[in-house]
Amino acid sequence: MPGRNKQQRKLLSSILKKENTYVKKKKTTLKDRRRRGVAYAAGHHMATKSAAQQQQEADQNAQIADLQQQQDAQQQQAPPPAQPVYQQPAPPPPQAAAPAPSGMTSDKIEQLKQLGSLHESGILTDAEFDAQKQKILNS
Repeated sequence: MPGRNKQQRKLLSSILKKENTYVKKKKTTLKDRRRRGVAYAAGHHMATKSAAQQQQEADQNAQIADLQQQQDAQQQQAPPPAQPVYQQPAPPPPQAAAPAPSGMTSDKIEQLKQLGSLHESGILTDAEFDAQKQKILNS
């Protein structure tokens, strides 16, 4: 710029500043566009991924609901579980054998057999068994 006057230098300087500003704005605009493009792509990817995850969760929830319905149906059809049968400890041996009553009839013997089978199957407790046995023997 040697040989130019001060006004020409100012004018040239202002023109160059405007051009530099314009170029900078173009670069900034280009950068912004790139950023926007990347942001759009990332947002679109996340939205698509989110939609896919939601669909997958919905499918899983449907499968869980179907399995629960199947289990409920099976439980309704199945009979209730049987009461556990606990074995009673063997009664202690009688200390002294009582003399056999002379009035044992076949009915009493049959009742004692039924009572014994109920006791062995666990329906009657030891106390109930003894009480019923005494009733039969004393009658």
